[in-house]
Amino acid sequence: MSKAEELLALLEKADQDEQGLPPVHKWQPERQDDIDMRIARDGTWYYQESPIQRERMVKLFSTILLREGDDYFLVTPVEKLRIKVDDAPFVATDVERVTDGDREKLVFTTNVGTHVVAGARHPLRVETDADSGEPAPYVHVRDNLEALVSRNIFYQLVDWARREEQGGGARLVVDSDGETFELGAL
Repeated sequence: MSKAEELLALLEKADQDEQGLPPVHKWQPERQDDIDMRIARDGTWYYQESPIQRERMVKLFSTILLREGDDYFLVTPVEKLRIKVDDAPFVATDVERVTDGDREKLVFTTNVGTHVVAGARHPLRVETDADSGEPAPYVHVRDNLEALVSRNIFYQLVDWARREEQGGGARLVVDSDGETFELGAL
């Protein structure tokens, strides 16, 4: 089995597993509080300003994460704990370009091992800082949770991008799973 075939098999499993996540959006616990937990922009989870070293614990917490508006919570059936998130709760740390039939797909892997294919269900978007002009790319992971695309992965996307003329200007775009995503204007 080729690497691309292995990755596609992983994605099929991920789609099935996504439905196996805890139904945090359905839980309405009576107890709500704030907890001294924070997810840094680089994806590091902190508890009382100390990094959480146990990867399995971080992965577990990531499955019970819920976003409401600008607030993030860890939710169980008995409690809902507000945490701080500096930017996005996940970071896309890897991307693979695979072909599935006649479609090219960009497969992102997050810092917690989640795999998503950029497309209609998982759009890729880029915000540009008004002051610095620096791009901040994101890929949708699930519900209203996103992953910040790491700088080196963004550079890879730019390398794969094609130039497209639009309205008298040019932009860089990438295609994935039948969708086209703009990375920025030229």
